[in-house]
Amino acid sequence: MQYEGVLTKMETEFASPIQYYMTFENSFLNVNQALDKNIEISFLGYQCLNCSKKKKIFRQGFCYDCFYSSPAVGDWIMRPELSTAHLGIADRDLDYETRVQLQPHIVYLALSSEIKVGVTRKTQVPTRWIDQGADEAISIVEVPNRYLAGITEVALKNHFVDKTNWRKMLQNEVVSLDLMAERMRIFERLPEEVRPYFNTDLNEHFILKYPVLRFPKKVAGLNLEKTPNYEGRLIGVKGQYLIFEDGTVLNVRSYEGYVIGMNIS
Repeated sequence: MQYEGVLTKMETEFASPIQYYMTFENSFLNVNQALDKNIEISFLGYQCLNCSKKKKIFRQGFCYDCFYSSPAVGDWIMRPELSTAHLGIADRDLDYETRVQLQPHIVYLALSSEIKVGVTRKTQVPTRWIDQGADEAISIVEVPNRYLAGITEVALKNHFVDKTNWRKMLQNEVVSLDLMAERMRIFERLPEEVRPYFNTDLNEHFILKYPVLRFPKKVAGLNLEKTPNYEGRLIGVKGQYLIFEDGTVLNVRSYEGYVIGMNIS
């Protein structure tokens, strides 16, 4: 089977195990069906996800110009506490920012390597947790805008990490902790304006299973620019990573906007 097109974040379906899909312009691949098969990947070029021009990708699938102009990649995306739409203040495009920022957001705890605190739009549950390779996740609070979620995350960073250790996550080196017990200790750590949104009945607990045949003991990230042609046997998918038998892993999210060819045999 041969595929060619622009890499974008893998689509997922919450199941046991998680179902993964790579979508291209004229085709799609259920990645689970490629497990234990040989995959050849060739780097062919670039295509910006915003302007569609064949320009070198700068960050997050965008070329340099789009990265510094598109509202979809403003600083508030990575740092929710910088959101200002609730004040009627624009960063790049107030209409866009109002649509995205002024909707229900979840602050959560996730267990991927250790306990991590994070923020996501309510509509992205459980997709966000799947994308980061969490084994378990629970919601802490649901707030009406991104700003409140952001200041909650900042407050809780003093007690939990806010980044996933991708190596430990892919090697399945996950600590064993009780997320529900951690959640019940959080109330006093919340900002005052967020405490009214703490709901002790918000006890939804997600357990996530990934399509992994076996976990590697060591992992090394594949750099498509330094290694434009790679071949290996796929043994798993977790987070947004393809895991190969030799310990090579491809972070699909990191290579959004790259044009690739794939041959599966």
